[in-house]
Amino acid sequence: MTRTLRIPAVVLGLALALAGCGGGDTPASTPTAGGTGLEKTTIKVGALPVPDPAALYIAQAKGFFQAEGLTVEPVTITGGAAALPQIESGALDISQTNYVSTILAAGQGKKIKLVADMYQAAPNTFAIMVAKDSPIQSVANLKGKTVLVNNLRNIATLAVTSQLKAAGLTETDVKFAEKPFPEMGNAINSGQGDAIWITEPFITANKNTLGFRTIADTMTGATADLPIAGWMASEEWAAENPRTLAAFQRAIAKAQQLASSDRKEVEAILPTYTKIDAKTAAAITLGAFPTTLDPARLQKVADLMLEYKYISSPVDVKSMIVPTSG
Repeated sequence: MTRTLRIPAVVLGLALALAGCGGGDTPASTPTAGGTGLEKTTIKVGALPVPDPAALYIAQAKGFFQAEGLTVEPVTITGGAAALPQIESGALDISQTNYVSTILAAGQGKKIKLVADMYQAAPNTFAIMVAKDSPIQSVANLKGKTVLVNNLRNIATLAVTSQLKAAGLTETDVKFAEKPFPEMGNAINSGQGDAIWITEPFITANKNTLGFRTIADTMTGATADLPIAGWMASEEWAAENPRTLAAFQRAIAKAQQLASSDRKEVEAILPTYTKIDAKTAAAITLGAFPTTLDPARLQKVADLMLEYKYISSPVDVKSMIVPTSG
């Protein structure tokens, strides 16, 4: 399997500093915590045990959050769609999200903001896999079959649907069912589905331990180089905690730059928050770690969602990004 790490052309410039969200400056009377100037010094951040949020754990290990006076408590989630209610309720302050789930929520009127970029697809990083003895040989053979995804109506189902279209099928030709990534392989072997949409490190794990086969790389054609994941917060939380969010952004930006420029940093951190060892970490295929939120690039996701009727009207992704000042 290819071991290249694709580095985006955009190089990180100034550290991000949040001036406000959706309006004027934060009042001078905003309370601070612990004398640091932050509204909150401890925040809960949702993340999946996959390569995408590597910068979160790099920032922890390098002391970037600590340098900002911030304590980050990672919370394992199953996907951006599942984390959204936790963001809305305040159970999570910030969370990893896939852009499909976030744009879908925005199209439904949810007040969600994107606060930093995280991960972009590369070849062989998101695949449809089947058991080694499965009669399924191609996407066309999925008609009438059940495909396991981590969350419904998210990046997984959109990516699979794009491959179905290329094979002459539609979304209604298959059944989608939810299953967390770590459980997918055993679920297939116990008859709970016919195929899985999965990402690293589980692609490599299911191939090496269960003999699973890849029948399609889902990030080709219309979904090539597709922006995958970013960090989200509620509009209300971002407005009430601008300095805390700015601190998070600065720390995550430093870590994201390391992830984008040095694969070894990602390889070293993966075994600390995923169930893979150093050997597997060195073998898996990684996507890109963009260092800036580019509205034009993210708009590709919204336009694709409109094409496949995930949303009924266009969504301007630029309006979802938290304003920042250098």
